[in-house]
Amino acid sequence: MEIKILTATHKLYPMPERAPYLPIFVGKALHPLLEVPYIGDDTGRNISVKNATYSELTAQYWAWQNLNTADAVGLVHYRRYFQGDQRHGAINQRLLTQDALETLFQTTAVIVPKRRHYYVETNRSHYIHAHHQTGLDLARLIISRDYPAYLRAFDWQMQQTSAHMFNMFVMKQSQFQAYSGWLFDILFKIEAQLDIATYTPYERRVYGFISELLLDVWLKTTQQKYTEIPFLCTESQHWLKKGPQFLARKLAANV
Repeated sequence: MEIKILTATHKLYPMPERAPYLPIFVGKALHPLLEVPYIGDDTGRNISVKNATYSELTAQYWAWQNLNTADAVGLVHYRRYFQGDQRHGAINQRLLTQDALETLFQTTAVIVPKRRHYYVETNRSHYIHAHHQTGLDLARLIISRDYPAYLRAFDWQMQQTSAHMFNMFVMKQSQFQAYSGWLFDILFKIEAQLDIATYTPYERRVYGFISELLLDVWLKTTQQKYTEIPFLCTESQHWLKKGPQFLARKLAANV
């Protein structure tokens, strides 16, 4: 079974050295003089120039357009991976393996990370306290107009207190093609209507942020059978820093 899991990165970094992982340099079109030993997201049909606003989704778009012969396609990050059975040892030894993936795909079509739980607020509340609300409202408007069968799941997802985050997944090719076509159609329509001229560099990654909440909308509406897998991080998550920032946003929103 040919499986390609793209490992998105914007810099040199220690990478998995075995199949099915395929390191990809995202935003390569924005850094043409930077030499890296990875394939770039600027070959074939691509949106590499949009990396500042689409983040790792430029790798997903590249795979959607250029990896259609693989049996399954996935997306992870240079510092965040699906975890295999081995819990100790070097990072490269603890990742989900080709053999494990082939076994999983005997009973499932989609692999996603364990849900991220917010507990004290809904997905919508968390989003609008962390980001500009307009993009999320546009997502709902476009779904209601162009994909009305997905609207019920969208509203349901906004009221949940957990989600499959990080734009991480591995899907069989047919599911990957369907999901990507649906997702990018919505995101491109949001982009055409959203003015981000005053957004900070962080907030300009708006389409990557919105897409994190759309995966579960697609999974629920299409009734995909999926399997959750734990994920591991290669760097600190900086919770001591993120916690106070989260509380500050909440307090500011309630003033």
